[in-house]
Amino acid sequence: MLAKRIIPCLDIKEGQTVKGINFENLKYAGDPVELAKKYSSQGADELVFLDISATNEKRKTIVELVEKVAKNVFIPFTVGGGISSIEDIRLILNAGADKISINSAAVKNPQLISDCVNYFGSQCIVVAIDAKRTDNDYYVHINAGKKNTGIKLLNWAKEVEQRGAGEILLTSMDYDGTQKGFDIEMNKFVSQNVNIPVIASGGAGPNSEHFRDVFEKTQVDAALAASIFHYDTLPITKLKSELDKFNIKTRTI
Repeated sequence: MLAKRIIPCLDIKEGQTVKGINFENLKYAGDPVELAKKYSSQGADELVFLDISATNEKRKTIVELVEKVAKNVFIPFTVGGGISSIEDIRLILNAGADKISINSAAVKNPQLISDCVNYFGSQCIVVAIDAKRTDNDYYVHINAGKKNTGIKLLNWAKEVEQRGAGEILLTSMDYDGTQKGFDIEMNKFVSQNVNIPVIASGGAGPNSEHFRDVFEKTQVDAALAASIFHYDTLPITKLKSELDKFNIKTRTI
């Protein structure tokens, strides 16, 4: 088994880290710079920073905050939220990010994926997909999960791959914040049908079995979580040690 990645996520609203359940009822979860420093020191493989209200509020990602976080981490750093153009990406990368994540803008204008890949290379282009199960299928949602596009998940995931994106950040809206474990069915459905890395997101609880399950039962390359790391209910160092006992190797232990 190839080394898996453990990725903490900072959901940012108005400059602060927040966390909710099913994309609703957001609560303060800590200072983003301090959390980023903690995760970098604990051995996180990467860090994801999502300005979750940027698209709906029609403003750009907080570049200054990206700069502060980037100066305090020594691991790959992905930034998303309100990114909709080549110039937006240039600003974020210049602020210190290693990768950028696009979501709503990519769905509204799929050519943006191709243009970004051609300009910056697939290695730094992540397409985030928020999906929810409806009528025995999964559908893509945009605008922080508030709008059902009617696009089927697998169709969009395959187009994302075809357009050259480097990886997919796949969030289960049904499982988000529930801490009942990852959506195994959805992650398996996508990861076995695309040939680019998939990051599983949504549902991780303070139980290493949740991570073991998603790594053993699906073909995802990484698992992302937020609240369990923010509140130290399952520190990254402990999680990696427990996964190692089951012969699930991560990039660092």
